[in-house]
Amino acid sequence: MKQFLFFIVMLGITTQGYSQFESNKSFKAIPPKVLPAAPIKKQETPEKLNEKDPFAVVPEVNPENVAPITEDPTYSNGKKPEPISMIEKQSDFANPGDVVIQKMAKDLDKTLVHQGLKEDSRYLVKIDVNFGDIRTKSAFFEIKCRDFGQIDGDLIKATLNNQDVKSRLLLQNDYQVFRIYFNEGINIFELEALNRGALGGNTAEFQIYDDKGRLVRSDFWENWDTGVKGKFIIVKE
Repeated sequence: MKQFLFFIVMLGITTQGYSQFESNKSFKAIPPKVLPAAPIKKQETPEKLNEKDPFAVVPEVNPENVAPITEDPTYSNGKKPEPISMIEKQSDFANPGDVVIQKMAKDLDKTLVHQGLKEDSRYLVKIDVNFGDIRTKSAFFEIKCRDFGQIDGDLIKATLNNQDVKSRLLLQNDYQVFRIYFNEGINIFELEALNRGALGGNTAEFQIYDDKGRLVRSDFWENWDTGVKGKFIIVKE
C-alpha cells in the first residue's frame, strides 16, 4: 500500500516538473528587416516657353490680308524640277576631255591613213586623178616610182596609150625606174593602183625626167582605192 502511494506521489511530481519547464521556456522572435522606402520621383514640368523666341509665339494672321499662292513655295525659283529618271543622260556624266580625245583620235587616224599606216574607207580616194598636161620635145621620159608611205605591198600598173609598160610593179622604198617612148602629138600616160596596201590605201611618189635628165614633173598620191588611175597628157611637139 505504501509503495502504491509513493508511486502516485512521484508521478505527480514528475508531471508538474515537465509542465513548469515547458511553461517557463521562452522564444525570442526575430523582427522583420525594414527596407528603406523608394524615393518618390519628382514629376518633371515642361519648360516655360521663352516669350522672346519668335518661333515660340504663333503670330495672328488675318485671312483678308493673305495673298493667294500662285507658285509652289517648295521651290525657290517657283518652277518644279523635271521628274527623276533612273536612266542616265549622256550629258550628265560627259567628260569635256572626251571631245578633245575624239578629235585627236580622228586626226591621228587620218594622219595614219595618209601615211599608209592604216586603212579607212572613209578617206580612200575613189575617183581618177588628172595630173595635167606636159609639153615636151624629149624623145622619151624616164619614170621613177616608189612607195610614199610604209612598205606594205602596194602594186601599180603603168600604161601608155592603153598599152602596158609595167603590168605589175611592186613599190619599194627606193625608186624603181622605167622609160616610156611616146609618139608625136598627144599621148595618154596612166599610173593605176592595182591594190590597197596591207596598212592602208595605195600610196606612191613619182618623178618624171626628160632625155636630158631634167626634172619635168614630181608629185605623189596617197590612199588610193584599187582601180584608181592617175592620168598625164603628154604632148610631143
